[in-house]
Amino acid sequence: MSENARTWGLRLLALAIAIGLWFSVSFEDREVLSERVVEASVSYNRPRGFVVLDPVRNIQVRLRGSSKQVRQLNPYMVDVQVELSQAQEGIVNVNLGPESVLMPEGLQVVSIEPNVIRVELEREITQRIPVVPELIGTPPPGVKIEEPEVFPNQVLVTGPESLLAKTESLTTRPVSLSGHAATFEETVAVITSDPLIQIVQPVKVSVRVPIQSPSKPPPDTPQPPKGGP
Repeated sequence: MSENARTWGLRLLALAIAIGLWFSVSFEDREVLSERVVEASVSYNRPRGFVVLDPVRNIQVRLRGSSKQVRQLNPYMVDVQVELSQAQEGIVNVNLGPESVLMPEGLQVVSIEPNVIRVELEREITQRIPVVPELIGTPPPGVKIEEPEVFPNQVLVTGPESLLAKTESLTTRPVSLSGHAATFEETVAVITSDPLIQIVQPVKVSVRVPIQSPSKPPPDTPQPPKGGP
């Protein structure tokens, strides 16, 4: 055998060994199974006109798949969907199974904890609620703060009927009085005390704060000179 042929033979042999090693490692990586627990977010497919009270936000899901898939898995790739078909108020226990989990293809659900969740449905209503401005800070000495005004003084919101029945008003983002010696107006966002209360419109209002500056004393009246000519 010539030297040239022997050299090419060794090269082909080395190439074959390299391909074989790569294929073996790749095959093992694909076939070796691994498991991982993911804190998956929960989504609710609720009936129209109803809201879920105190919903479960996250559930522990144990998944099995190839080592490569499990290493690349992120929690945001897994979602548990809760199907709510009943269109009436009340409490229902929902069983969760592998069909409830949305996940990348090739993974398998091993377990869900908890696999039963308690869901309470309540009718969702829309109504207007007054807005009260929140004032903070201290104005300059001597100024007088009068009753603030809000435009508009009500906002349209949606939320559970029982929760809105207990909500007398909403507040604004804080409006600072510091440094203001005259009437001023500021546009601020309206905030809610509960995430189940959603502001429809408007999300911002104008707050007008009337301020009376301290009155200046009248100038001294010149007195006529005493005595006469």
